[in-house]
Amino acid sequence: MIDFARVQKELQECSREQDSSGITVSPKSDNLARLTGIIPGPLGTPYEGGSFEIDITLPDGYPFEPPKMKFVTKVWHPNISSQSGAICLDILKDQWSPALTLKTALLSVQALLSAPEPDDPQDAVVAQQYLREYQTFVGTARYWTESFAKASSLGIEEKVQRLVEMGFANGLVRSTLEAVGGDENLALERLLSS
Repeated sequence: MIDFARVQKELQECSREQDSSGITVSPKSDNLARLTGIIPGPLGTPYEGGSFEIDITLPDGYPFEPPKMKFVTKVWHPNISSQSGAICLDILKDQWSPALTLKTALLSVQALLSAPEPDDPQDAVVAQQYLREYQTFVGTARYWTESFAKASSLGIEEKVQRLVEMGFANGLVRSTLEAVGGDENLALERLLSS
């Protein structure tokens, strides 16, 4: 049986410390077993400036069983499925301890964004790119952050539209924007010089 008193306490702790951590956790409805977490992308990473939504489901055995977490926001990372949002992180599996909280679990997910572990991947394609073509990985991760994790995500379509109106092919515009992490001016420079 889920310890709902503990869940309430954890939610209060998260909201008290939201300003310092940037992490929020809130119930999806009246059911405290279904929660939504939001973590900011860590500074100095391709995820910087993004806001990532995580679906949290508490199993009946919580806090003695780990919460089930997956990314709702699409993210390009070796340890997160680019298809399903599944997260490969030991504390969400066999290394969970009842001493951990939803906040510490989300902080660990945020730390994972800073320090990928490509040798233990959730997404083999992303892991291979990370290991073999690191700059391409960084550009793709930044592009996905721009496209899916920012409030101005709609901006990517507007950028594509503006560059297409200048006479560049849609596919070329998209691949160039992806290569430069969504920076419209840099994309224009590359398109003009190609």
